[in-house]
Amino acid sequence: MSIATIIDFAQALTEAERYRPAAEKILAGDPDQLIYNHYASPCGQFAAGVWEGAIGRWTVNYTEHEYCEIVQGVSVLRDEAGDAKTLRAGDRFVIPAGFKGSWEVLEPCRKIYVMFEAT
Repeated sequence: MSIATIIDFAQALTEAERYRPAAEKILAGDPDQLIYNHYASPCGQFAAGVWEGAIGRWTVNYTEHEYCEIVQGVSVLRDEAGDAKTLRAGDRFVIPAGFKGSWEVLEPCRKIYVMFEAT
């Protein structure tokens, strides 16, 4: 395997995928989102890229393990009990598979993500 297989996020020409959570998951706002999935493993279990979210709140149910680094904006992650963690630029964290709750974008947010989906 050569150096050409290395994925440099700063130089990647990945097409953006635009989406919104399903209507029944939206709790507030119009959470328009973009994903630049710069890498997906051949087995489909591992992916990495950049996510951008507009102001809004929606329910989440993680089946994957996700490492996140917030690079812009402010979000709030809440568990099902209502306990919350505010996430700001510079924060790095892991959301384990099985986490359920909501994600709220307070200021347009951008994060680097790395996901692993166990089989």
